Amino acid sequence: MLRTTITRLPARQLTVGTLFIRGVATSSTRHISASSEKAPLVETRRLATSASRSTQLTEPGASSTLPMHGDWVLFHPIYTPEELKSVEVLHRDAQSLSDKLAHNLVKLSRWGYDFVSGYKHKPIPEGSTMSLDQLRKEGYLLTEQGWLNRILFLESIAGVPGMVAATLRHLQSIRLMRRDSGWIHTCLEEAENERMHLMTFMSLRKPSIFFRAMILGAQGVFYNMFSSMAVLAYLVSPKTCHRFVGHLEEEAVLTYTRCIAELEAGRLPEWSEQPAPQIAIDYWRLRPEATLLDVIYAVRSDETSHRFVNHSLANLNPKTDVNPFAMREPDMHVKGKKIAFDRDEAEEYLQESHNILMEQTRSAHEAIKKRST
Repeated sequence: MLRTTITRLPARQLTVGTLFIRGVATSSTRHISASSEKAPLVETRRLATSASRSTQLTEPGASSTLPMHGDWVLFHPIYTPEELKSVEVLHRDAQSLSDKLAHNLVKLSRWGYDFVSGYKHKPIPEGSTMSLDQLRKEGYLLTEQGWLNRILFLESIAGVPGMVAATLRHLQSIRLMRRDSGWIHTCLEEAENERMHLMTFMSLRKPSIFFRAMILGAQGVFYNMFSSMAVLAYLVSPKTCHRFVGHLEEEAVLTYTRCIAELEAGRLPEWSEQPAPQIAIDYWRLRPEATLLDVIYAVRSDETSHRFVNHSLANLNPKTDVNPFAMREPDMHVKGKKIAFDRDEAEEYLQESHNILMEQTRSAHEAIKKRST
């Protein structure tokens, strides 16, 4: 009886809530939905149809040569300055056997990731008088090129788990001929968000053939490894995959936190005045004069969201529980300071979302009645 709210909320209400709340939430929750900007999207499609007749679109690299602005993306959070600064580096201790398996896989992945990117994070000796060049030469600091390589490598792999999970749940929904209760959408949103991180940092450099080959190899190995693990996990224990991603995002938050610290300490002078790429300004609704530091703060907040969401989903029953984040998500004051919702907290949060939906539906019906009288 205690679990009826989270396990039996009608799917129709969940779907309506996703469309309705996300469509109107921009002013109160600072979240952006693609459905809230229909007119610009229609105009964009007209321009795209017209441009498709041009041979310019058939040229390699057309996406980087054409003046493409705006974002054609799924739901994603937009953060206030206060939210950006409220992120904390957190870690969830492994409790079950599957938790330990997921955590150890992340530790192994982190070791390989550090080895490939040349990252050591050696503490700078107290009272050191070494110059910036000396610190970099001795392996205490990364250059901006080293950081960029590390970030590109991270983000090229980070977009894989969400897409694999969404694909598997999509196929499962078709195979069982039943609704998925909102899990597919959240996994797809995560995958696209990570892809946008990659697109943002790719705009800062043109990777060499060698670097592209490393990315291709790493992505191929990681995709096949994660796919194999995910297929098995979703047949036996889907929680393992979400727990794995939760721990992976812990490492991502730590990496970006260290990058921010080095930038603010003046140890990455090449990036201190680097303007934010246009793709980042469009995606996170940054101010026109935003810098790369603003972008990294936003990326870190995204990774914090993934940390919170995946650890929370790993605490649920994936066969019966509704995804509590399908309609809305907590702001960064919650996600940045709390590692996850447990199942009771997820149930309470879902009930709050349900109540908001019912209240907004009631208000909409009353407004319609007033206009008709």
